[in-house]
Amino acid sequence: MSILTILLVIIVVGVLLWAVNSFLPMDPKVKSILNIVVVILLVLWLLQAFGLISVLRGVRVD
Repeated sequence: MSILTILLVIIVVGVLLWAVNSFLPMDPKVKSILNIVVVILLVLWLLQAFGLISVLRGVRVD
């Protein structure tokens, strides 16, 4: 997987999270839970993409 792909995924996830936080009316508690879940999933995906963990063996990234 190229670094360009990784950067593109981070940018897309960031823009989508910003859009959800800015334009969808939600309870602040729900927004913070959503933010935490998305960040944790992104960190796990990045760790798996760099080969530091193998938790997500069944999920193909490339």
